[in-house]
Amino acid sequence: MGIDISKEYFDASILVENNEFSHNQFCNTKKGVKMFLKWIKGEHCPIETTLICMEHTGLYKNILVDVLTSNQCNLWVEMAYRIIRSSGIQRGKNDKVDSARIAQYAKKNQEEVKLFKCSKEVLDKIKGLLNLRELNVSYKTAVQVNIQELKGYNDPVYNLLSKSKKNAAKAVKKTIEDIDKQLEELVKQDSEISQVYNCITSVKGVGSITALFLLCYTDSFTSFDSPRELASYCGVVPFEYTSGKSIRGKAKVHFMANKKLKKLLHLCALSSIRYDPEIKTYYEKKVEEGKHKMLVLNNVRNKLIHRICSCVRNNKRYEVAA
Repeated sequence: MGIDISKEYFDASILVENNEFSHNQFCNTKKGVKMFLKWIKGEHCPIETTLICMEHTGLYKNILVDVLTSNQCNLWVEMAYRIIRSSGIQRGKNDKVDSARIAQYAKKNQEEVKLFKCSKEVLDKIKGLLNLRELNVSYKTAVQVNIQELKGYNDPVYNLLSKSKKNAAKAVKKTIEDIDKQLEELVKQDSEISQVYNCITSVKGVGSITALFLLCYTDSFTSFDSPRELASYCGVVPFEYTSGKSIRGKAKVHFMANKKLKKLLHLCALSSIRYDPEIKTYYEKKVEEGKHKMLVLNNVRNKLIHRICSCVRNNKRYEVAA
């Protein structure tokens, strides 16, 4: 079965014999999910032996996931980009068609299924606080830009605006500091999360916010099988573009990537080049050899991911080789 979820509704398609589908749409509410379970029974689809696949859609999936996991369903929550890549050329798109494609994906790839496990409650809380932090950081940046624009105006109204903006900036800064303290407390509450967090931040150049985002996006490093797979998800693995003798495109990273993690890793790479002697030496050597700076910087991002994954896998803090 494939399920396509939106904010208000979700579409479900049951793949039956001869590649035919039984489809229905339900409200994305607890009442709607109950109707969905009744519909499954009416379709003579044993919930205990049915594989239910859906895309990872953030908050929109939570109601449905909670009910399905409480009923011990065989639930597979898959990354959207994997389903898209597997679907080939797309002709037409709507929620009904998408749910059918997800069902086909589940049937084709059922040997690679990873049944959903509820993430720790602490990770859900961290996600919520990180989202709140992002909103406050964006607002603070906008306010500070506005303050700079108001400088130089010797006018009572502009002076009042400037004073008000400065007070707002101070208040937002205090809110961000409070959020950071709360995030720190949440990490300490769970020994397993705390251990993984300490492993990540032991890598020079990787800060606390990057570590927390990595924990959330990887579900504490259980969603990816290898460093290369995670690096690909973060958009730092270049892929070859060649065909025969005529097409010789440059290897480049794919546009389908987690932009947030890519941005954070970029900042981590810049920091490690500055403070990690080994990385700094590598960067300077490659640039002197004529390599493009952005290419070398991308290599540094890749190195950081491999270091992080190695530390988490071995449950050890990063140690500089003697």
